[in-house]
Amino acid sequence: MLDLFTIFSKGGIVLWYFQGVNQVLTEPVNALIKTVILQERGSVSSFQHGSLTLEYKLDNEFELIFVVAYQKILQLSYIDKFIDDVRREFRDKYAQDLRDGNVMRDFDFTEEFQRLLKKAEASAKNQAKQPRQMRTFEESQKSQKSVASLKVDKKKEKEKENVGKKKGKAPPEPAPPAAVINGGTVNTGGGGGGEGQDTIQRNREEFFKKMTGKGSKKNIGTSPKPEKEKEKKKGKAPTKWAHGGSSKDAKILDFSGDKESNGTMAGEEDLGDTEVRNEFVGDLYEEEEEEEDDDEEEIQQKDSKKSSGFGVFNMFKGLVGQKTVTAEAMAPVLDKMKDHLIGKNVAADIADQLCTSVATKLEGRVLGTFSGVTSTIRQAIRDSLVQILTPKRRIDILRDVMEAKSQNRPYTITFCGVNGVGKSTNLAKICFWLVENGFRVLIAACDTFRAGAVEQLRTHARRMAALHPPEHHSGVKMVQLYEKGYGKDAAGIAMEAINFAREQRIDVVLVDTAGRMQDNEPLMRALSKLIKVNQPELVLFVGEALVGNDSVDQLTKFNQALADFSSMENPRLIDGILLTKFDTIDDKVGAAISMTYTTGQPVVFVGTGQTYTDLKALNVQAVVNALLK
Repeated sequence: MLDLFTIFSKGGIVLWYFQGVNQVLTEPVNALIKTVILQERGSVSSFQHGSLTLEYKLDNEFELIFVVAYQKILQLSYIDKFIDDVRREFRDKYAQDLRDGNVMRDFDFTEEFQRLLKKAEASAKNQAKQPRQMRTFEESQKSQKSVASLKVDKKKEKEKENVGKKKGKAPPEPAPPAAVINGGTVNTGGGGGGEGQDTIQRNREEFFKKMTGKGSKKNIGTSPKPEKEKEKKKGKAPTKWAHGGSSKDAKILDFSGDKESNGTMAGEEDLGDTEVRNEFVGDLYEEEEEEEDDDEEEIQQKDSKKSSGFGVFNMFKGLVGQKTVTAEAMAPVLDKMKDHLIGKNVAADIADQLCTSVATKLEGRVLGTFSGVTSTIRQAIRDSLVQILTPKRRIDILRDVMEAKSQNRPYTITFCGVNGVGKSTNLAKICFWLVENGFRVLIAACDTFRAGAVEQLRTHARRMAALHPPEHHSGVKMVQLYEKGYGKDAAGIAMEAINFAREQRIDVVLVDTAGRMQDNEPLMRALSKLIKVNQPELVLFVGEALVGNDSVDQLTKFNQALADFSSMENPRLIDGILLTKFDTIDDKVGAAISMTYTTGQPVVFVGTGQTYTDLKALNVQAVVNALLK
């Protein structure tokens, strides 16, 4: 049933593989590595490529990756356990070679693999033949309950009361006596005290009042009032400390006078006063508990001394010993790190997936001598963030423009995004950057919906033409605007602009599109049509650095709409991200991580101001430092 099972190191060396079909399956495995493993998506254990489903597991101690591939139509329930069994068997057999780094040897694992595969398939067949049966009544928890278990054991209750008294807890209030109504006796307390009995007593008294008249107590037997009411009548009692504090104790402890005034010499005890001598103020059990606590502390100190040995050797023992990273040890650190990333404006789902990926990558790893769990997790988070933000492909627009120019065709960039993120403004910044590098630019005004969109682009074109007049470029206009007014088809205007640029030998075409919400299906269909018809070299998503969780929703639905509405076998999706308003967020730079992690595409430009020169490339190290600060 399995098409492929392979074991390779994180360095890319294939140690062993099994192939069940004649088809070459290197492309799905490479797609898994590029899309999941290199993108720090450790929370995703299953990956689909074409008609295949690929599942993988990491062995962080020996830096190995176990990958299995099977047909997507199959539902194999034993795959997870099977990968664990293979991983355990392979580790046990070649543990010494893996520790020594001898990965170039011949790993003969076919016999063990076939044995484990037959065992897993047989177990799955047996489970399918034997459907799960419902448990009987005797096996349920309800059957364990009997009449005897519901009876109240008075001896145990008394023992609990005695324990409560020793610990200083107030004993439960006694049950109220019976009330007499018209000569009959009604039992108002069924044994056991507490707040529940007080509530019952109050409710019954209110019921008796209603039955016999407001406030009348003619036929109601008097019941004892609660102790709290008695204490109120007595007035405030003087504070009596646990070990003295009364007037009698003050006389005993006063040794300031002489024998004549106090009846005793200083330091002598009056043994004749039997009343005072026999009185002891305070509770004896408290001192007994203190003595028991002292004994326990002495025992613990002795045990610690026995176990610790010499302090210096014990210290080196703690330093030199190696330890394995476990999920329980990482959980509190990762929870704090997740909250920290969310506070830095990283989307909550992305922060959770990132921490899960780091936990998957670190679990089972053996730490070195002076390495701690917190520092290891922090460094792993840093490495993951750098890996996410680093482009996975070459992004060199100037070189691509020169290559397109050598082929006598314009290089086209399409800008898309939601409303109000700054598409037109940042389009003008990129236009100025291209003109500064000596390229002719044509701006296609394809936002035929928003009022003032064409006039805004016309103003930008006029200002840049003033900064780069034709006289400084041999009479050639460096910036031109192609417009057809409002209410026209945006895809048609973009096509005409590209043809015009090809005829006029213009190097770059910048296509401005209308802002649209990701849930607006008609506008998303129009955008998909524009990209499908004109096939631009670069599709840039313009997003704000201010957004948090919404950035994930925007990018996901934009990509999904481009894929659903294009009707192409390989639809064009978003190629890069232009992050605007980056100067307004201080160190809350989490939107860069959220957008990059969602699409896997890099941040090509960062907008940092209002002038044409406020356009920069993303500084990966600066962003990571700000996230972890």
